[in-house]
Amino acid sequence: MGKLKLIIDGIIKNNPTFVLILGMCPTLGTTTSALNGMGMGLATLFVLVLSNMTISAIAKLIPEEVRIPSYIVVIAAFVTIVQLLLQAYLPSLYETLGLFIPLIVVNCIVLGRAEAYANKNSVIDSACDGLGVGLGFTIALTILGFVRELLGSGSIFGWKFIDGDGILAFVLAPGAFIVLAYLIVLFRKVTAKKA
Repeated sequence: MGKLKLIIDGIIKNNPTFVLILGMCPTLGTTTSALNGMGMGLATLFVLVLSNMTISAIAKLIPEEVRIPSYIVVIAAFVTIVQLLLQAYLPSLYETLGLFIPLIVVNCIVLGRAEAYANKNSVIDSACDGLGVGLGFTIALTILGFVRELLGSGSIFGWKFIDGDGILAFVLAPGAFIVLAYLIVLFRKVTAKKA
């Protein structure tokens, strides 16, 4: 039951986007469509789970003085794997996400979970923590991209179902801030009722 609670907490209580307000650069920059948001979220999820597990496994071997640089090297290795996989198998998504993929290395969500959780807990617990936070991030980015794509271009996951153009502001940066603000309020109202 403890493992499931870690995952659910990452999705709801420690949701990086709607609760902790972390990782705003990729959140606002990549969510012009639901597919882009989901792609960025899944790439971050992959890095979170594997880097958490690795850091948990080697935490006792790393001297205190080089702890953070060591974490960054581990995270960078997994980001490189994600980048190469996307480039090889999903080149259109890779082109769309562009610079945001290598920036996962310095994403405060990933480094924060390594520092706050993975270096103090078991490999399995760290994997569950990474999975929960990664799922929370993926869900948040997909929903944000879904709403922006729906309002901005009248489509969902690239499928156009409204003729004509949408409201351009929702595809641009101001629309990202507006939609994110409303989604944060909605998320907090819904989760407050369940608490």
